[in-house]
Amino acid sequence: MRVSRGWWWLSGVVVGAIGLAVSYLVAGVLGVRSSPVVAVAESIRDLAPTGLVEWAKETFGTADKAVPVIGIFVFLVIAFGALGRLARTQWWGAIAGYAALGVIAAVAVMTRPDFITRHLAPVVVGFLAWLVALAVLAAWLRKWELADGSSPSADEPPGQDRRGFFLAAGAVGGVSLLAVVLGKVFGDKRDAVERDRETLRVDRVTKPVLPRGTKVDVEGVRPWQTPVEDFYLIDTTILSRPAIRLRDWELRIHGMVERELVINYADLVSRGITQDWITLNCVSNEVGGDLIGNAWWSGFRLAGILAEAGPEVGADAVLQTSEDGWNCATPLAALTDDRNAMLAVYMNGEPLTVEHGFPVRTIVPGLYGYVSACKWVVDMEVTTFDAVEAYWTSRGWSEEGPVKISSRIDVPNDGDDVPAGTLVCAGTAWKQHTGIEGVEVSLDGGAWTAAELARVPNADTWVQWRAEIDVPEGDHKLRVRAIGKDDDVQTGVERDVLPDGSTGWHSIEFSASA
Repeated sequence: MRVSRGWWWLSGVVVGAIGLAVSYLVAGVLGVRSSPVVAVAESIRDLAPTGLVEWAKETFGTADKAVPVIGIFVFLVIAFGALGRLARTQWWGAIAGYAALGVIAAVAVMTRPDFITRHLAPVVVGFLAWLVALAVLAAWLRKWELADGSSPSADEPPGQDRRGFFLAAGAVGGVSLLAVVLGKVFGDKRDAVERDRETLRVDRVTKPVLPRGTKVDVEGVRPWQTPVEDFYLIDTTILSRPAIRLRDWELRIHGMVERELVINYADLVSRGITQDWITLNCVSNEVGGDLIGNAWWSGFRLAGILAEAGPEVGADAVLQTSEDGWNCATPLAALTDDRNAMLAVYMNGEPLTVEHGFPVRTIVPGLYGYVSACKWVVDMEVTTFDAVEAYWTSRGWSEEGPVKISSRIDVPNDGDDVPAGTLVCAGTAWKQHTGIEGVEVSLDGGAWTAAELARVPNADTWVQWRAEIDVPEGDHKLRVRAIGKDDDVQTGVERDVLPDGSTGWHSIEFSASA
C-alpha cells in the first residue's frame, strides 16, 4: 500500500473541518450564540486560574480572549490529522476519538449558564457530519491503496481512485466553506441590531454639553469627556458579543421581592429619564493606567424600578446576569441610595454600541465594574451575598468593590525632556461618589505642592488638575496624590489590582535641561 500517510492525515483534517463548519451552521440557524468551539474556549477561560487570566491580560492585552480559541484550533488540526491516520489501521479507534471530542464539546455546552437542550444540536449534527465525511474519504483512500497494489483494469483508468479521493476531499472542503458562510448569514444578527440602533429614538435624551470649567488649559491632558471609540472595553465574551434586538430584550427582576417584574424595552423607555456625567473605571486598572473613562449616560434609575418589585427585609445584594451568562453581585444599597445607579440606554447622546452593552447595561457610580457594570443585562435576582457566588468573586476578587481614590499624571510624559525652570504639570484624579477635595504633587521626594482643580458637575466624575513647580537641570521624579472630600488621602503603599484594586502614587521620570 503506497498511499502516503500524509493523505490520511489530510483526510482527518478535512473531516474535522466539515464537522466544525456544520455545527457552526446549525448554531447560526438555531440562534445559539456560542458554537461548540466557542463554548469550549469559554469553559477553558472560566476554569483557568486567576493568576493565569491576569498574566494573559498583561501579555496579550485585548487579544487575550482570542488566545484560547486559536489554541483550540491548533489542537484540533493536530488531533483531526492524528485521527485521520488512525483510521487507516484502526477504524473504530478513530470513531472513538471523534466521539471523545464530541463529548468534550457537549460538556462545555451543557455547563454554560444559558444552556438549554437545543444548544446540543450543533454538537450532535457536527459529530454525524464527522462520521459521514470520514466514511466517504476513507473509502476512496482504501480504493486508492488497493488500486496501487494491483494491476490496472481496462475498465478503470490508472489514477481514477486517486482522482476520486481528491474530488471527494474537495467536495467536503467546499461544503465546509459553504456551511461557514451560511452559518455567518444565519447567525449574525449584528446588522439587524445596528438597524435598531440607527432608528432608535428615546424621548428626552439630550446630547452632552460639556460643563464650563471642567478642562485645564494644558496641552496633553486627556479629554474630560471620553469619546465612545476611546472608552475602554472589558468583558469576558469570546469572539462575538451578544447581539440583542430591541423587540427581544427583557429584564426579569425576581428573588427576594414582593412581586416579580418582567420589563421589556418599550416599558423601560416609557419611564422618566435620568442623565448624568459618570466616570467608570476597571478594577484591573493599574496605577496610572488608562482603563478609565468619563461619559454622559442616559437611562432609568434603578432605585424606582427596584422599589416596584419591593425588596424583602434581609436582602443585601442583586445578582445581575448578562445575556451571555456573565454575572456580578451588586450591593442592593448601591442600587437604591441617592446615587444615580441606572439602566443606561444611551452613551454620549447616542444609543449604546453593542460593545458597550446595547440595548441596556447597568451603571453604578462609585463601584468597580466587576461588581456593578453588567452589559447586556437581562436578569436581576434580589438576594444576599451569602447565597450567591458571582463570576469574578469566585475567582479571588473581593465581594464588594468600592472605587479607590486615585490620581494620574498626564503631562509631562514619562521619559520627557523639558526645559528647566517653571514646569506645568497636569492630570486627573477621581473617587466617584465621594469627590476630590485636593491634589498634590511632589518633586524628587520633596514637599507636597497643592494643584489647582478644575470644576466638576458632581462627585461621580473625575477632575482635572494643574500645578506649576520649579525644576532645575537634571533628572527628576514627579509623584502625585489625591485627597478626597471625606479627607481620605491617597496612599503611597503599592498594591496590585487583585483582590480589590491597585494602590500607590503614580510617578513619572523626566529630564530638565537649559
